Amino acid sequence: MNKLLTLSVVERKLFLFTGDMVIVIFYLYLLVNRTLKGTFDSDKHSVTIFIIGIILFSVIAYIIDIYNLERASKPITIFSLSLIVGVLYSFSVFFITIILINTTVSRPYLMVFLALLPFSLTAWRLICSNFFISQPFLKKTIFLYEKNFENDVIDNVSNIEGKNNSNGFNVKLSIATNQEGFKKNPERLKKIIDKIDTVIIRIKNYQEMPKEVEQFLTKSMYFGKEVFTYTSFYESTYEALPLNLLGNNFYEVLHLKNTRSHYIQKLFTKIVDFSLCFVVGIFFGLAVPFVCFFNFFFNKGPLFYIQKRIGKKGKEFRIYKFRSMVVDAEKLGAKMATNNDARITPFGGVLRKFRIDELPQIISVISGDMSFIGPRPERKVFVDQLDKINPFYSVRHVVKPGITGWAQVKYKYGENLDDSLRKLEYDLYYIKNRSITLDLRILFKTITTIIFSRGV
Repeated sequence: MNKLLTLSVVERKLFLFTGDMVIVIFYLYLLVNRTLKGTFDSDKHSVTIFIIGIILFSVIAYIIDIYNLERASKPITIFSLSLIVGVLYSFSVFFITIILINTTVSRPYLMVFLALLPFSLTAWRLICSNFFISQPFLKKTIFLYEKNFENDVIDNVSNIEGKNNSNGFNVKLSIATNQEGFKKNPERLKKIIDKIDTVIIRIKNYQEMPKEVEQFLTKSMYFGKEVFTYTSFYESTYEALPLNLLGNNFYEVLHLKNTRSHYIQKLFTKIVDFSLCFVVGIFFGLAVPFVCFFNFFFNKGPLFYIQKRIGKKGKEFRIYKFRSMVVDAEKLGAKMATNNDARITPFGGVLRKFRIDELPQIISVISGDMSFIGPRPERKVFVDQLDKINPFYSVRHVVKPGITGWAQVKYKYGENLDDSLRKLEYDLYYIKNRSITLDLRILFKTITTIIFSRGV
């Protein structure tokens, strides 16, 4: 029974998406067969409306990020996100249909379509959230760890389970992999092996794995249990590389290769940079006179803020932004900006909130020092500090820095060196898994980041 109900993170997302699609298709059917009438030709236009409706919902749902299970783990968050998606989608698909197809509508059915679609999506997701945190839906898990990692067990278990069991795992037992740890629990392990679904192991050197542990893992696989390392679990679940776990295996895990990048990836990057430079350049040109005007009254001083940053191959280049801080912001020395930094002027706060201060960075993209997508460039003073803390930090410089990136859309506002190291996990994941698909995800999530004012 448990095996049929336990779902991984990907399976949970697919389960939610399938239910969403059933609801969306039902209401599209209602739109085509009941709401639209008069001159509407069902045979001619229904397939088009269904295709547009399904694609539109997928795009809106991804941008609003309603499949982020960890973020949407509270009922109030589920309610608000589902309602936003439902309302945006129902009105968008209706107006697009009316624009493309000149037809009349049935007002009673239109009200049903616009009101009940958001309600149905919200109700479906609230029901799922209750099912997902119930025991039958959780994978019963044993966490095996090396004795040296005993101090990290609480954090590791917390990462495995996620907020409100959002990852779908419930750790029933944590055992050290040394012989003493296994000798204390032989009978308990024999009894529990039939009741568990997953074994996650964290060990530094798998060549020195105790024989008892190896036998237990083999037996677990005989019984069809999932067995994987904590590092692989962390990477697949959080889409980041756990720096503190990699140790000597870092380059093996990162899969650094001395080969040329795929030509398609390079071409895609060029197209994205060219296209966005054109679009963002228009906004930049329009923004300059307005920013200059308000800058004169509310933020007196230079219009632009010019600073040196570290780019590809560790070379320094100049980065340009609309100035959002007081003129002498760093008179006491270099300091990272914080979320509620006192150095930010009132008008500068507006520029930052709507990401207007970032627009001049297209100058660096046009000059070839930056790309639109890549790790965020950092200042040399902070790079030197971070290099001393973590020797892998400079790996970020194997690719061009970007205006937006995986770390920016996945992690909160970075305020200190610890946040920078946490973001490094996402930057390295991006370098390892760089692809057109991942770049498209970053572009979509950047829209979410701007809408909800998340990230840096």
